[in-house]
Amino acid sequence: MEPLEQLIVVGAGLGAGIVSSSIGVASLISFPILVAVGLPPVVANASNTVGLIPAGLSGSFGYRRELAEHPAVTRAVLATSAIGAVAGAFLLIRLPPGVFEAVVPWLILFACLLVGFQPLISRWARSRPSFDPDADRTLFSRKVTAASTVVGVYGGYFGAGQGVMLVAVLALGLDLDLRVVNALKTTAIMAANIVAGVIFVAIAELDWLAIGLLALGSVVGGYLGSHVGRRLPPTVFRVLVVVAGVTAAVVML
Repeated sequence: MEPLEQLIVVGAGLGAGIVSSSIGVASLISFPILVAVGLPPVVANASNTVGLIPAGLSGSFGYRRELAEHPAVTRAVLATSAIGAVAGAFLLIRLPPGVFEAVVPWLILFACLLVGFQPLISRWARSRPSFDPDADRTLFSRKVTAASTVVGVYGGYFGAGQGVMLVAVLALGLDLDLRVVNALKTTAIMAANIVAGVIFVAIAELDWLAIGLLALGSVVGGYLGSHVGRRLPPTVFRVLVVVAGVTAAVVML
């Protein structure tokens, strides 16, 4: 890698860290850069996952107040994301490249639809006779647990758009402030990246120079992004998530 390319990778890590902690489509910034500087796609994907772990750690630290508001939900997000990521990481290594290429963009677009119309969908759900007003919607239900685990599988497999999908799951399944949802999304991405990263270190081919350069930028970007995400008004946050998700889907298509 030439010196200019190394600087670009550091910048990609910084940008990916900021985006990861604020709206959650970090891989769309860093992954194409790694491919552009010459890494094979599978090596770039695995190296990208490991290199963005510092962004998740610093972003989660930046969101520590929000995460402390609902410790049980934070633990549930960490557990489901980590368990799902184990399966996702092995899928990435064992399945033929591109096996989910036709499906993933449509999943992201569907998640964008859910995020964009979440207030209307939530009001409709509350108006149905089956809605239980006494249920505690600040804790994981079975449906939310299952959905969060599936998102974790996707996070371990590829990850681009994982944050959009989890925002949709948490915003619809729980009654939490969107800044808390954003914090939980950041922590979920961190958990998925750590678990998948450990597996990749053990059995996958990695580019350690790229990982170090990404980590250098992403650890700063993750912390900065948490401060951006905390200050985003709910409507602006929802719009940005939808725009980022649609962009991700279009690029992948």
